[in-house]
Amino acid sequence: MTLPAADGVPVPGSAGDSNKSIGNKSTVGELLALADQLAAVSDSPELDLQLLLARILGCSRARLLAFTEQTLDQKQQEQFNTDLLRRLRGEPVAYILGSKAFWDFDLKVDRRVLVPRPETELLVEKALHCLSDRENQNLQLLDLGTGSGAIAIALARQSPCWQVTATDQSEAGLTLAAENARQLQVENIEFLTGSWFERLGTRSFDLIVSNPPYVAAGDPHLQEDGLPFEPADALIAADHGLACLMEIVEQARRHLKPGSWLLLEHGFDQAAAVRGKMSDCGYRDIASWQDLAGLDRVTAARFVS
Repeated sequence: MTLPAADGVPVPGSAGDSNKSIGNKSTVGELLALADQLAAVSDSPELDLQLLLARILGCSRARLLAFTEQTLDQKQQEQFNTDLLRRLRGEPVAYILGSKAFWDFDLKVDRRVLVPRPETELLVEKALHCLSDRENQNLQLLDLGTGSGAIAIALARQSPCWQVTATDQSEAGLTLAAENARQLQVENIEFLTGSWFERLGTRSFDLIVSNPPYVAAGDPHLQEDGLPFEPADALIAADHGLACLMEIVEQARRHLKPGSWLLLEHGFDQAAAVRGKMSDCGYRDIASWQDLAGLDRVTAARFVS
């Protein structure tokens, strides 16, 4: 796809006029008017521009919109031009900003990890519901494939009585997750490098949660919504996207205490397969929940020995 130029500035690979520039756009209002040029790569172009400009100007979005006549200086204009071109190439706003809001905190994110998404907040919500009457108990929780640490940190912040173990096969990603925990002053998380249960020996947990790779190789969605910039091994799974989900359901039985919960995020069309595997493996109280788009997104089950 040939991306549009920003007020004439050519994006690499496009056929824009190199003599034109977006440098002559100098007020917030004029720059926000460029939203239509982002429509090809973004479902929320107005919000994208607001976030980029608010970061550059060091203000809130509310203040930004209240003072649209504000003028950018040359350095700020150059930064905006750079950020806009990155976004026009399809790079996620979170990578450009270097952070992403999740639950009730902000996380540092870059191309080592997936950008945390609102759907995953449903996973956290349901996990906390499963533990709603146990905040004062000393529990052992496990987050498999932690990525940026979003889920692990959200759980750990809920109660200092809970000890969270977070695993990931990406050492680089785990380094970023640990950095996020330090930044947020969360100390009750242990980070382990390894695939799924590889480093856990015979340890057992009061709850296991995971947002594993669940996209099938060749899925056309992998070319949309910034996904080409995100780590493929955190997105793609074999067996039509089901391989990691099925492996976790199978292996989790050896690491769950009797009566404890397993919760998984999955693709919108995978709930039935996940529930079927859980049933075959002897889990009970199996249920799925829908995200804000009305799509099946999280499935949970209780392990009964």
